[in-house]
Amino acid sequence: MASSSTLQKAIDIVTKATEEDRNKNYEEALRLYEHGVEYFLHAIKYEAQGDKAKDSIRAKCFQYLDRAEKLKEYLKKGKKKPVKDGDGAAKDDKSKGNDSSDSDSDDPEKKKLQAKLEGAIVVEKPHVKWSDVAGLEGAKTALKEAVILPIKFPHLFTGKRMPWKGILLFGPPGTGKSYLAKAVATEANNSTFFSVSSSDLVSKWLGESEKLVKNLFELARAHKPSIVFIDEVDSLCSARSDNESESARRIKTEFLVQMQGVGSDNDGVLVLGATNTPWILDSAIRRRFEKRIYIPLPDEHARLVMFKIHLGNTAHTLTEDNLRTLASKTDGFSGSDISIVVRDALMQPVRKVQTATHFKKVSGPSPVDKTTICDDLLVPCSPGDPGAIEMTWVDLPGDKLFEPPVTMNDMLKSLASTKPTVNEDDMKKLDKFTEDFGQEG
Repeated sequence: MASSSTLQKAIDIVTKATEEDRNKNYEEALRLYEHGVEYFLHAIKYEAQGDKAKDSIRAKCFQYLDRAEKLKEYLKKGKKKPVKDGDGAAKDDKSKGNDSSDSDSDDPEKKKLQAKLEGAIVVEKPHVKWSDVAGLEGAKTALKEAVILPIKFPHLFTGKRMPWKGILLFGPPGTGKSYLAKAVATEANNSTFFSVSSSDLVSKWLGESEKLVKNLFELARAHKPSIVFIDEVDSLCSARSDNESESARRIKTEFLVQMQGVGSDNDGVLVLGATNTPWILDSAIRRRFEKRIYIPLPDEHARLVMFKIHLGNTAHTLTEDNLRTLASKTDGFSGSDISIVVRDALMQPVRKVQTATHFKKVSGPSPVDKTTICDDLLVPCSPGDPGAIEMTWVDLPGDKLFEPPVTMNDMLKSLASTKPTVNEDDMKKLDKFTEDFGQEG
């Protein structure tokens, strides 16, 4: 996604908001202002380059938020007319209890913290479907149980049958934990997805980190059904000890309180954690993750599917048997390792073009328009090949290069130079943790 696209969307939304504002359609204007600010915050967090650009967008955000607050106040005053109850007695549409929550929501410090966290809301869906995740059926089933089914069939989850409120995905690096979270963000259409890292929650100011944790959960409850995804959760929730800092201990305590949901309703809020080192998590945090799912290294069938997914529609000469051979040769490789092997192999034809000293003419689909067949395309060849023309890629017209297909030799060459990233010691620790506390994914 180009960096301008989210910004442009934000600008379009606030332009529409100002039009509605001028036309005195204040409710719609308020909704659009708030929606536009969400996009601006997303652009600041992920896309804006340089401090000047970020400061400029922030200034716009404050301007639109200020206008939104004024509209909210105006609309609130308009709705505070007495309404009659069933007995004909007049009563205020805001109870005393609500008044206190109103004053709480008008707290400028709280608003500032919540505005900071708004950037954690994933506005643009990542477009990763369940089918894009190879294997991991157990993990996908648990996530569907916790996220998709309660939204689609709420009547199934009443009484004692409740959806999971905490799921921990653990396993070696590169096995698809964060990728599964992307699939959840895409597939859970009606849910608000918060993607949170330690930088969103840790502050240098005394007491602000705990407030950020509290406000995160308050935002999640306000936007429910919602999913709070914490990648590398061990960086925030490692085991408590006597020699750790007071601020780190307070953050963990606040996490424990908010995840437990004492005095607050956590229905409709799922906390999804991912970690490569589950054995360093605090035991109380571990207990709050009701489902602990082991995301293992891919088996042979999953590796075969991964080779196909990563090759995509790139031109290649690999047969089904070739792919099976590659799958059997990559035992101990993670999904990320396989992705690197394929990416390296996809670069081999480019390297052939770079180093070639001779090219020959072939016919094939034009690089510019695939529906047109050309007879004068050039492909790298050996100097002794019939029709070989001595030239380098520098002399080659851009639209005349025939894309050399990826071959089994390219794959084997890449495989020989790529080593798996997961070592045996980590696997032993993960197996021990799974035996003690987890379940297979």
